[in-house]
Amino acid sequence: MRKPYFPVLLAVAMFAAAWQAPTDAQTAVDQMLPDLGEPADVALSPAQGIIIGKQVVGEMYRYNYVVDDPELATYLDSVGWRLARHGVALPPDFHFFPIADNGINAFALPGANIGINVGTLVAASDEDELAAVIAHEEAHVTQRHLARAANQSPIEGLATWAAIIAAMIAAAGDPNAIIGGLMAGQSLSAQREINYTRSHEMEADRVGIHTLANAGYDPRAMASFFGRLQQQTRLYGNMPQLLLDHPVNTARMAEATERAKEYPPVKPAYSIDFILMRARGRVLETDSPSDALKYFTAELDAGHDTPGNHYGLAMTLHSMAQNTQALAALQPLLKKWPGQRDVLLLQARILDGLGKNAEALAVNRKVLDANPNYTPAILRTASDLITAGQPQQAREILLGHNQSYGTAPQTWELLARAALALHDQGEAAFQMANYYEARENPRQALDQIDAGLRLKQLSSDDRARLRARRDALIATIPRKALDQRRNGFTVSH
Repeated sequence: MRKPYFPVLLAVAMFAAAWQAPTDAQTAVDQMLPDLGEPADVALSPAQGIIIGKQVVGEMYRYNYVVDDPELATYLDSVGWRLARHGVALPPDFHFFPIADNGINAFALPGANIGINVGTLVAASDEDELAAVIAHEEAHVTQRHLARAANQSPIEGLATWAAIIAAMIAAAGDPNAIIGGLMAGQSLSAQREINYTRSHEMEADRVGIHTLANAGYDPRAMASFFGRLQQQTRLYGNMPQLLLDHPVNTARMAEATERAKEYPPVKPAYSIDFILMRARGRVLETDSPSDALKYFTAELDAGHDTPGNHYGLAMTLHSMAQNTQALAALQPLLKKWPGQRDVLLLQARILDGLGKNAEALAVNRKVLDANPNYTPAILRTASDLITAGQPQQAREILLGHNQSYGTAPQTWELLARAALALHDQGEAAFQMANYYEARENPRQALDQIDAGLRLKQLSSDDRARLRARRDALIATIPRKALDQRRNGFTVSH
């Protein structure tokens, strides 16, 4: 079991033993030596991290732990990348995922994947507090804490990750196994090296506070959010998972508070985007629409006449197919925030629910014209165009607009829908393969390609395109998985 690691460990040991302060003559030679990376890379290299991260993200998609909501996902992307641009000089390729959990937590996975529970968004009092949580997780990634923890015992570290993935795959539909795996992965060395883990947390606080300040957020937000959660725990019990996974003690709170004092205080800016997305998150996280309806109705009846409560009420009523009431509930926002894109997108959804499809499409186009790179506007407009019997126009919008934070998986699904409406089944298979690959499910993507290759009416060009896509997918799938798949059926080429 140890054999695969010996060549790498030996190379690093030889390099370390031979190192001396370089002379001028050595410098030219050193420049030709290979980059052996950080010591932590021996235990968990960036390439290994990407592979592991893709597998975990694929499982989260498989069991619907990722909230499939363009507005919420794009908002988290906007906060996450604002921070990333003001963090390290060359930020990794971060991926931010809203997680379908009303608990207060966030986690960093290998491969620069960061999950933020919807419950965390709901619990934050402003965007600065949400940014503090994300900045902390980004610091775990940029400081390579998972790899450094695994480096304390490389074989155990990798074996732990392998066991987590195996357990999730073997869970056969048990979502609790996924969360258990994620939580185990969050603390590879927590049980045997608790002090080292605490040092990681304090370093993530320190780096995160610096990033907050550089990005224009309040550097005090990290200490205030953790402190408020601690106070709620003392008053009401039920410690949030965030405090369990990121232990907060007096020394850590004091250091975070003092660290924030090194930067000029920033008054949290009013963010209508945050207010609306927090309300959206509350609707999405609530167990039933009736519970959300009770909450927002009670808030408004108590005189809390806020944009979030109006938006949440309108969204809840729409989800209950009470669209006439939903449109009435949205009117105060349409008057006060007539150009706010998420308010208008919700208005379009409500109009669709009322059967006013042409009006809904006009509203979506208005949003898209004003925000040509806004992913939710691109997706909503394309979807309405397909429904309206205009699939070619939908396709042009999907392919002709650059999305702000990378192509959303729903884009490929809509392209497949448009292709089917245009009676191009080969194109539909190709785009559905893209959709499943974007959701880190290459085997399902391969199934789509194989289904396309079985179509008899394919042109030679389309068949060649699908074959090339198939070859690329096969290169990403482990040999054992391919062998198991071949036992099911064989595709003729």
